[in-house]
Amino acid sequence: MFSPFERMVAWRYLRSKKAEGFVSVIAGFSFTGIMLGVATLIIVMSVMNGFRQELFGRILGLNGHMNVYSLQGPLDDYDYLKSKIVPLNGIQDVTPIVESQGLVSKGGNSTGVMIRGISWEDFTNRPILRDSITAGDLDNFTENRIAVGSVLAKKFNLKPGDSLTLTSPQVKSTPFGSMPRQRNYEIAVIFDVEMYEYNSSFIFMPLEAAQTFFQLPNAVTGLEIFLKDPDRLDEARNAVSVAIEGAAGVYDWRDMNKNFYDALQTERNVMFLILTMIIIVAAFNIISSMIMLVKDKGQDIAIMRTMGATRGNMMRIFMLTGASIGIAGTLFGSMLGIAFALNIDSIRRGLEGLTGWHLWEAEIRFLSEIPAEIDWTEVLSIIVMAFGLSILATIYPAWRAARLDPVEALRYE
Repeated sequence: MFSPFERMVAWRYLRSKKAEGFVSVIAGFSFTGIMLGVATLIIVMSVMNGFRQELFGRILGLNGHMNVYSLQGPLDDYDYLKSKIVPLNGIQDVTPIVESQGLVSKGGNSTGVMIRGISWEDFTNRPILRDSITAGDLDNFTENRIAVGSVLAKKFNLKPGDSLTLTSPQVKSTPFGSMPRQRNYEIAVIFDVEMYEYNSSFIFMPLEAAQTFFQLPNAVTGLEIFLKDPDRLDEARNAVSVAIEGAAGVYDWRDMNKNFYDALQTERNVMFLILTMIIIVAAFNIISSMIMLVKDKGQDIAIMRTMGATRGNMMRIFMLTGASIGIAGTLFGSMLGIAFALNIDSIRRGLEGLTGWHLWEAEIRFLSEIPAEIDWTEVLSIIVMAFGLSILATIYPAWRAARLDPVEALRYE
């Protein structure tokens, strides 16, 4: 595409000379701008992808893809409904749960929590729970022994074998009037699912104990449904709705997290557009540096034209000169961005160690570490976009170089 003559001239124009120092400085800023723009875009998009994937992965690991709930009160016939749902195509598991709010107290301190009752088998079948146990023995998760999050355990100074008091929002009648239901429970295990919200405000207890505590004999508050293929959620939801024949309501994880999901998607798109502006600004720097180079090399262009170089030669020379800046910046920026994204949490810990500042607060961001997931298709699209903008930025200066009249250029030199 480019002849050896065109490549040689373009390379000579890229090299810095004393008389062309200002042009070289602008070209250097253009290279740095594109490199930082591409690197920043890759890093930010990777972190946002990782944040979304990690967050929803953990949410869906702790909660079902769909929930079946009673339209009036608790589900008394949940075994019948479960038998209708389990045989459906795409259903991986159906878990009966009892879930309600409660109050935990110990030593004069108290806080509100979400209490969820599930069977021992269902607890062990969830890898995110089974593999997150930091203290205690899962075999002890029976009868009146419960599982608490690491943050909650630290707050109340709890360890396996200790006890705490749970208070139900329901009341019981006594000779002294209505009193809230309270009961002491022993700590069986402490878990850390690396999500602050769950570690600080969730308590799991055996299903039978939860039914007793919330006065739901032989009943549950809902059924959690896990799918083999989450991408076929709509199809599975329709099948479940038909199978239960209107005996209960059905909602999926998108209904529970719709605003949160939409906010993440909108933020992702907006950040992509904003950070793309960095690359566009750098592309304008290429235009300005190339226009100045064309003006500075007017006599050279005229001499080459009189020696037989065509307008096409001139246009390709200056397109190659400008595009080389953008392509080099894109390649270096992509390598920098990928390397940074792959090691972002290590870099964060290093910066915290050097500065003493907390750059990542788990209480605010839900996750205990910075996640990053590189989407190679997205990285490729960023590289192609940067390449395209770099090439487009050279068209006008190259066109001006090709249109330069050699007679006029030599007359005023």
